[in-house]
Amino acid sequence: MNNSILTVMLGIISSVMLSSIFSAPVQAKTIHSERSLYRNILVEERRGLRCLKFNVRSSKTQQSCMLVDDPQRLVFNYTKMLFSSLLVNPKPERILIVGLGGGTMSNTLHQIFPNATITNVEIDPAVIKVAREYFGFFENEHITSVVQDGRIFVKRAALKKKKYDWIILDAFNGDYIPEHLLTKEFLQETKQLLSSNGVLSANTFSVSDLYNFESATYKAVFGDFFNVRNNRNSNRIILTSIKPLPDGKLIAERAKALANTLAVFDVNIADLTSQMTSTETVQDWPENTRLLTDQYSPANLLNLSN
Repeated sequence: MNNSILTVMLGIISSVMLSSIFSAPVQAKTIHSERSLYRNILVEERRGLRCLKFNVRSSKTQQSCMLVDDPQRLVFNYTKMLFSSLLVNPKPERILIVGLGGGTMSNTLHQIFPNATITNVEIDPAVIKVAREYFGFFENEHITSVVQDGRIFVKRAALKKKKYDWIILDAFNGDYIPEHLLTKEFLQETKQLLSSNGVLSANTFSVSDLYNFESATYKAVFGDFFNVRNNRNSNRIILTSIKPLPDGKLIAERAKALANTLAVFDVNIADLTSQMTSTETVQDWPENTRLLTDQYSPANLLNLSN
């Protein structure tokens, strides 16, 4: 059996298993709960699936999930979609992750790039504690965690002339991305941290009242970017860089080289290439869309519809 067929079969089996777990009418058991300075934190488990949730405004939002008996396998589609970033920079050596969750990305990236330095920034120390105790998040000489607001960390890192080959923006407060991490000013500050080959990937949504505004703001700061989307969920990944984006031929070559490495984590990188579109050819928001700024925030926009 060749590798491509095996990868497809593993993906189908994994999808069936996860579908049965999520859809099964079995009450999840709460194995940990606490009130931090920022939110209610819950850890629930059902049929071997352990999830971190933030209870905000009476709604429970899953932040991270792990298969207890197979922690290496990625559960959420958006975490798999983030690996499309490697098609822009396949060998990152300095990685910055803003928003820890359960620490899934940090753990996985360390397995793939054991010599890379990984800095995790998380505003809530309780989330780091829970990630360590319930989701296997680990730190060593290459992996560190910093308790700090992402905006403050970025400002200070820029002053220190820090550079990163891969910046992942994955901070959620339970309802949406914190508004001060969506503005033109923040993205300009973050852009300063990218190395010459650096890639920035932002986890956001394809179905959102802020879609047009987010898109216009990223385009204003970075120029053209890749949208990574599929029909199985509402997530989208924005991929951008300070250098020109790779063409289709180079993306295909990199996908082929990465296929076996990423298949272990149930990531079908060839499939991800088919989910990528460039704003150079597809711009699906109005030209006159207003940019998000520190003075014109997502909260302002949401209030307009109330």
